[in-house]
Amino acid sequence: MTDNTTSPLDHHLEKYFPQLLPFQSTEEMERSAIYQEIKEEVERVLTTVVQENFAPAQQPSGDGVVHTLAWNIERGNRFEGIAQALETHPELKDKDLLLLTELDHGMVRSGNRFVARELAQKLKLNYAFVPCYLALQKGSGVEADIEGENTKAIHGLAMFSRYPMKNVHSIGLPNGIDKMRGKEKRLGTLRALIAEIEHPAGTFRAVTLHLDAHSSRGHRQMQVRLLLEHLATLTKEGAEMPTLIGGDWNTTTYHAHRAYRAILGYARGVFLIGVKKMITVHFPHPDRFFERGLFNELEKRDYDYKSLNVIGGGTLHYDRDNLAYNTNLGDWVPQWCFAWIYWALEKNGGKCSLKLDWFAGKGVSAAPGTEPKVVGKLRDAEAPLSDHDAITLDFVTGN
Repeated sequence: MTDNTTSPLDHHLEKYFPQLLPFQSTEEMERSAIYQEIKEEVERVLTTVVQENFAPAQQPSGDGVVHTLAWNIERGNRFEGIAQALETHPELKDKDLLLLTELDHGMVRSGNRFVARELAQKLKLNYAFVPCYLALQKGSGVEADIEGENTKAIHGLAMFSRYPMKNVHSIGLPNGIDKMRGKEKRLGTLRALIAEIEHPAGTFRAVTLHLDAHSSRGHRQMQVRLLLEHLATLTKEGAEMPTLIGGDWNTTTYHAHRAYRAILGYARGVFLIGVKKMITVHFPHPDRFFERGLFNELEKRDYDYKSLNVIGGGTLHYDRDNLAYNTNLGDWVPQWCFAWIYWALEKNGGKCSLKLDWFAGKGVSAAPGTEPKVVGKLRDAEAPLSDHDAITLDFVTGN
């Protein structure tokens, strides 16, 4: 489906993409005359936050609990199934707040939809969407071979609310690698999207956060620190507000700035602690050691995560027999590594799970009688709805 709605994200930059593709680094591109010609328009698109209201003005007062979901929906490729799950799945429906990552606007891989807007219309929710990248190509892995062309060529993240959203804005998070190097070339950076939600239980601040997968552990920690420092400036401007952060934090436990660093880390883990411990201890509990710095940033600023998540509950599940996963991974990892990966996972049926998706909060706590959940096995008749599971949390504000 093609979205023809007039939008502040409309642009005509796609005609310049063929001239940008030959550049081998962002620095080289930014020095070019062609980029200087379009720089202002690129920056306008990448910093624009689209906000629209589709929720009815009158909403029930609720039960004093904020019902929340965070989910990386993998571009929105399985749009109809995703929308149906959010409407009807007993663990996903009737949420007050959705923190969603990886949503396309005008990408052929997701039907050239404005995924966020169409979801908001279908679910009758207010929404805000911010671009992260202008994609110079169709995508990575199997996406590169999809027929058709991108229209808006935008990829970003979003927040949806049943109640009014105020003071909506975003901040950019520095890239872990140069997005103009490698096979999938893009302009922009990942971002954090921030809003105040006027919920009947009390106004609180919500943040959709997506951290960089192709980065070091220290880089992800730095991205979280930048967000928390920004939130602290908001507190200085007014009374401290309960805050919930949620999204895909890509806590793989690996230094993934370069493929060879991740491969060396994988090999070291196999030889030092063994495959079984990697799968049962290393991957499901990134907060214990390898990503400890990131979680220290949260805790030293009094953000809780331990009581707001299923600790040890994996949210991305690698299967060596999944052709799409391996094709996508093959854009980054040398082919000779796959034999090593397959061998290491042999005793676990070729599968392993990683804990990538999280909530963290300050001035919030799980609602009495409830527990955070990981909601998996989400699929339509043909395929999984995403490569990530959803996570849910019912919370109350105040200590």
